[in-house]
Amino acid sequence: MEALAGRLSGKNVSLQSLRSNPLAGSPRSSSTSAPSVSVRAKKKGNTISATLSLTAATAASASAAKDRVDVLAEALPFIQRFQGKTVVVKYGGAAMKDETLKDGVIKDLVLLACVGLRPIFVHGGGPEINSWLARLGIQPQFKNGLRVTDAATMEVVEMVLVGRVNKSLVSLIHQAGGAAVGLSGIDGRVITARASSDPGLGFVGEISAIDTGLIRGIARDGFIPVIASVAADGKGQAYNINADIAAGEIAASLGAEKLILMTDVPGILTDRHDHSTLVRQADIKGVRGLVDGGVVTGGMIPKVECCVRSLAQGVRAAHIIDGRLSHSLLLEILTDEGSGTMITG
Repeated sequence: MEALAGRLSGKNVSLQSLRSNPLAGSPRSSSTSAPSVSVRAKKKGNTISATLSLTAATAASASAAKDRVDVLAEALPFIQRFQGKTVVVKYGGAAMKDETLKDGVIKDLVLLACVGLRPIFVHGGGPEINSWLARLGIQPQFKNGLRVTDAATMEVVEMVLVGRVNKSLVSLIHQAGGAAVGLSGIDGRVITARASSDPGLGFVGEISAIDTGLIRGIARDGFIPVIASVAADGKGQAYNINADIAAGEIAASLGAEKLILMTDVPGILTDRHDHSTLVRQADIKGVRGLVDGGVVTGGMIPKVECCVRSLAQGVRAAHIIDGRLSHSLLLEILTDEGSGTMITG
């Protein structure tokens, strides 16, 4: 798609302008009247200068309007392709901490829903959890990238994710003009958990079952499901579930078109110090080779494994994108260029 990614990221036209009132400052209201409403100066030279300035402004306004139309026209094939399709988005990282990025992600999500996609929003809330633990004098502990969750920490996790972060995201979606329903994995037994195989992690859970009935009903009625990654076992014991894993398993159970993991890196890099080495597309065999070859390391390994598992269970494509990049969600879905790494089966 010709230059659409550049336009979406703000080089020619901002997405905010697409969401703003299309009639405000409309060239239609100024293009025919601007020359006639100008106040003529007494000096002829000043009259010509003022008229030329107004003509230039009118031309610039018309050009901006054309850019907005071009963006929409170039996105049309993607909108048609994915209309009615389910897209599971895992939200976290810097995009959750920065208020400007958060606002952009929420509005992008609402835009996707407005053009006919069915987004499912799954979230964690690590920074917020850490903040509340600090207030209570509890020191966060991690093991192999997972939060060690004792009983006191589990109470905080459930309170923050379900009672605070989840409802805040639902409210922001409503403010952006969308409609959302907040829930956790406990509601409707969306996620049934079991204790981790590593007892040293405490109340960190693994997923034993997914029931998508409630999610499907919410989405079918035109709402965006917003799901906190907390679940319970058959006895009602709550567990902290890794949000990436929760999103991947939900996507697989829904037979989603896409699983999108928002992270704090551009995607898979063959050289993590050089963003120009971004792997834009790979298949399962290719990413496994990158893991085996030591190219994919550290915290990226579980994200890649999550993507591979979801693909093996029927998800059409999995994406790892940079949540720090403005409108990365739209860039990844509505352009050929994308914004991160797309993995296919």
